[in-house]
Amino acid sequence: MQELTTTRANALVDPVLHIWHGEVAAYLFLGGVVAGIMVLVGLSLLQRDDGGRSRHLALLPWSVPVLLSLGMLFLWMDLENRWNAFRFYLVFRPTSPMSWGAWILILVYPASLALAWRTTPAAIREAVRARIARWWEPGERALVGMGGWVDRHSRAVAWTNVIAGAGLGMYTGMLLGTLASRPLWNSAILGPLFLTSGLSTGAAYMLLYRLGDGERIRLARLDMGLIAVELALIAVWLIGLASGGSATRAAAWVLLGGPYTTAFWLLVVGFGLTAPLLAEWMERRGGHVPGRLAAVMVLAGGLALRWIIVFAGQHVGWSEAGVALF
Repeated sequence: MQELTTTRANALVDPVLHIWHGEVAAYLFLGGVVAGIMVLVGLSLLQRDDGGRSRHLALLPWSVPVLLSLGMLFLWMDLENRWNAFRFYLVFRPTSPMSWGAWILILVYPASLALAWRTTPAAIREAVRARIARWWEPGERALVGMGGWVDRHSRAVAWTNVIAGAGLGMYTGMLLGTLASRPLWNSAILGPLFLTSGLSTGAAYMLLYRLGDGERIRLARLDMGLIAVELALIAVWLIGLASGGSATRAAAWVLLGGPYTTAFWLLVVGFGLTAPLLAEWMERRGGHVPGRLAAVMVLAGGLALRWIIVFAGQHVGWSEAGVALF
């Protein structure tokens, strides 16, 4: 993406240019959810044996390639030259976040499929193997061979998913954070913020399933800590913007008094973070098994966070530095 900056600015002549649309925000959201699931399920595979995992948690990793494919479809729809997307995989540029992201996405598919097969209950795996054997014996032999390899390298599969998931979650924030032409995005905080938000939304997505009571309690407790960290990162990010130069102060004004203020503080901070944090705390204090309402609010807040940051970041550039009001 190339951008031309000029010192002349007239809102009637030079309207705000939005190059990235809602499809990018949806992709960043789904990428964060996928990253959270991979990290959390990978860590659970490292910590517990198969006997301590509910059936729904065991089958949950199969949603990772589905959600990731949906996110990549949104991203592909936003491209100007869609049929040139394959060019990302003709070269690797170490200094380009987009290049890193393209190759991380390719790694996520085999890693997540291996994790999903590893956590699938033995009875279902045997039923799938028998059905494939009736129609295609070479495929059945290949499946048995790959399944045996995954079982023998269970810890390697788990660690691969943890590392790839963390890389995917961090990349979704770094993709914006390295764009220096947009002061609202140009912050090192966005990488950790989006990773933490991805872990939180991943835990919330898992809570929508019929998990065991112990699994729900552990996930809700983890989500409370992640929400607290996310609120702290948002505070540090906004303080950094407000205490910077005129351009970053103008960018902060968009969320601290400007056109996106109400949506950000109501949908993200209020509905998406503070309300579910209080709900999960009350459930824990009352000794109740966590429900799904708080999880839905966390997911809605995660989508709102990315949607608002994507659009608000394009609202102010360096040419609007003189607009800063504080």
